[in-house]
Amino acid sequence: DKNRTFLEEIIEQYDIFGCQEIIIILNKAGKKLYDELNIPFAQNVKIVINHHPEYERFYSIKAGLKNLKSDRKTFLHNVDNPFVSQTVLKLLFNRISDAGYCSPVYNGRGGHPVLLSESVVKDITEFKDSSITLRDFLKAYSGSRVEVDYEKVLVNINTMEEYLKFLISR
Repeated sequence: DKNRTFLEEIIEQYDIFGCQEIIIILNKAGKKLYDELNIPFAQNVKIVINHHPEYERFYSIKAGLKNLKSDRKTFLHNVDNPFVSQTVLKLLFNRISDAGYCSPVYNGRGGHPVLLSESVVKDITEFKDSSITLRDFLKAYSGSRVEVDYEKVLVNINTMEEYLKFLISR
């Protein structure tokens, strides 16, 4: 809404779900904006700065995972995928046991968030090459695609046009 950012909504939903640690990965520009907005978060939220955004997304994911207190099941959620469903989180969490990762699927299309198993989290933090994509890295693991009845797992807002379209559709 006009009073809250996507980030605030995402954090709140994961906090409601019961996540013990919430790590936000920001580049320098994102950290500056975060500081300007003066967003207060609970103590279970930690900010990690990626000082090398040129190393791409896998490097950011790795930096965040290295800041976990222990290897644990971990949701990956992009701020440009601003919707979180408690039902989807529960479905993913309940299906991860035999898989390396779980992701939601709506009408045959993969969406967000992705839930990583403890072993995948550990393997990512120990992986030496940061030039790989998460998708390519995960090819070495069994995945569970969980069909959900929540179209918003597909929403991706990267431009002002997409954001305005989102506002109009509400």
